[in-house]
Formats: sequence, C-alpha cells, structure tokens
Amino acid sequence: MADVTWGALPAGTLDRIVVVQPHFDDAALGAAYVLAEHPGSTVVTVCAGKPEAYPDPPSEWDALGGFTAGDDVVAIRRDEDLAALAVLDAEPVWLDFVDHQYLTPETMAAPQTVADALEGALNEQEPTAVFVPMGLANPDHALTHDAAMILAAERGDITWFCYEDSGYKHIPGMLAWRISKLFRSDLWPTPAIVPATPDSTRKRAAITAYASQLAPLDQGHALEERLSGNVPEQHWILRPPPPGWERMRDL
Repeated sequence: MADVTWGALPAGTLDRIVVVQPHFDDAALGAAYVLAEHPGSTVVTVCAGKPEAYPDPPSEWDALGGFTAGDDVVAIRRDEDLAALAVLDAEPVWLDFVDHQYLTPETMAAPQTVADALEGALNEQEPTAVFVPMGLANPDHALTHDAAMILAAERGDITWFCYEDSGYKHIPGMLAWRISKLFRSDLWPTPAIVPATPDSTRKRAAITAYASQLAPLDQGHALEERLSGNVPEQHWILRPPPPGWERMRDL
C-alpha cells in the first residue's frame, strides 16, 4: 500500500467494504457513517447463531430488552438487523457463533475457529477494506477482535481498520489499553481519514431499528447521552510501522 503517513488513503482502498460486528447493532453503533457513505457494503455478524436452548428465565440483558421465556431471541434480532442494515443500504452475513451470555467460558469458540469462519465470509465478499471492533470489555467483542487480528497478520491483500466499540470505549482506560497493545504488535493503530458524512439522523434510525436493544443500551451504556452528544466515529488503520520507526515500541 502507498504511504498513508498523514492519514489519507490511496484510491480504491474503500471500493468494497466489510464491517465485522460481534453482535447485531455494533456496526450501526460504531461504523454507521462509513456504511451509509458506501451503499452496498457488507456487515458480517459473528455472534448470530442460536443457542441450543435459551435460559429460562431469560438472561438479564434479554429481559431488559423485553424478551420472555419461549421467545426466539436470535430470530427476532435477525429481523432487527435486516431492518437496520436496510437503513444503511448494507447487506448482512450471519455467522453461527453464539452470544457469550448463553455460554460458559469453556464453551466459547476459540479465536482461530472464528478466524476460519470469518475468512470464508471474506473470501466470498472479496473486500478491499475490513473494519473490525477494537474488542473492548465484552467477551464477544474481544473474541471478534482476536480472530480478526489473526487474519490481519496473514491477509496483506486487505486494508484493515479498527472501529471504536461504542459505549465500551468510554470505560476508563479501555481504549488506551487496546491501542497500547496494538502498538506493541506489528499492526500499529493510526487514525485514518475515512471520508463519511456524519448523518446522525440516519444513524439514529438504524440504531432504533434494533428495538429490543434500546432499553438495555440506554440503561447500562448511556445510549441516549451518546447519541445526543453526536459522539464521533473514529477508524484506525492497522499497518506495520514505517521502516526505522519500530524502535518507538521500546521507548
């Protein structure tokens, strides 16, 4: 890739975009503007699979969302995803991994397993750029990030970006920790110039389509305050350090 020292991207970088989200709603929360700017982009949801059985009574998160025993939560949330991505002119791809709230740590998928499935989805889409979460706080976000980093280290034919996990990035130190961790790797995170029109009305419409998530996100993640504050979306390009700069890791 051509030099991007000052943040500007070479022509063609954003020709075919895939945004990877851990759960239904994360792309609308953290990367809505870039999706709206590039109609026809694809959103891959990692944790879009159904559990063997839903807990009875429902989990605290699902109960806050209005679900009751017997509801097919994932089916309803898939319908919400379709409606939200239609607002952003994006297409969904759903992987079959299960939300951690229905699992134990021992039954969660390994990052390599997720990476293999994600690579299959990317091969079908042939993206020029992939946007993945920073992977903050939530186990599914961390799993998605770790799986994507396996691919980012192997797939230099794709330009990789991280978007900031909405809500979680405001937890003290959390975003700084991830940036520091990436800085110590061979994939330095650097803010990139990703042109997009910040249409907050359209973003809010997409988020509102995830109707079952509004109450828990508002109660636990200050959703309304963030939307009213028009918190910006920042995208970080992941690339090896320029020759000679790698010594900064040791300063």
